[in-house]
Amino acid sequence: MVSHTRMPTLSVAKSILVIKQRMQVHGSTYYSIADCARSVFRNEGLSAFYVSYPTTLCMTVPFTATQFMAYESLSKVMNPKKEYDPITHCVAGGLAGAFAAGITTPLDVIKTLLQTRGLSQQAEIRNVKGLVEAATIIKRQFGWSGFMRGWRPRIITTMPSTAICW
Repeated sequence: MVSHTRMPTLSVAKSILVIKQRMQVHGSTYYSIADCARSVFRNEGLSAFYVSYPTTLCMTVPFTATQFMAYESLSKVMNPKKEYDPITHCVAGGLAGAFAAGITTPLDVIKTLLQTRGLSQQAEIRNVKGLVEAATIIKRQFGWSGFMRGWRPRIITTMPSTAICW
């Protein structure tokens, strides 16, 4: 669960992710973090940094809950005696993170569209306001499979961090 004490950290981190994603997309012309932040603020306003925040919260809560449940279940199967075993913790943590990442990929795809909307050539995407509208666009343009775009890299990059967090 996301506690109220993590909200400011999550808020700042998510605004920085907008900058990161804008700089990573193909054809990005930003040469520095400050350049990107100024450009986004100037062209789209402060709300551009937080338009994906509700989606991020909608993704973080089920991710964490799913990861915790999967970890507990896997740990019981892999280590029924509940003896200290760092390998079991790492493997169960990595698999739990992979499962949670896979389950929440549709919300991550929506979040990414919201965070990179200002770079789109399509007016409909540039003007998208939130989760439901972004989901509608993804479904219309790519079908149901559009919600799983990038699931493999998401799982692969999530596994190491969730393996060591336990």
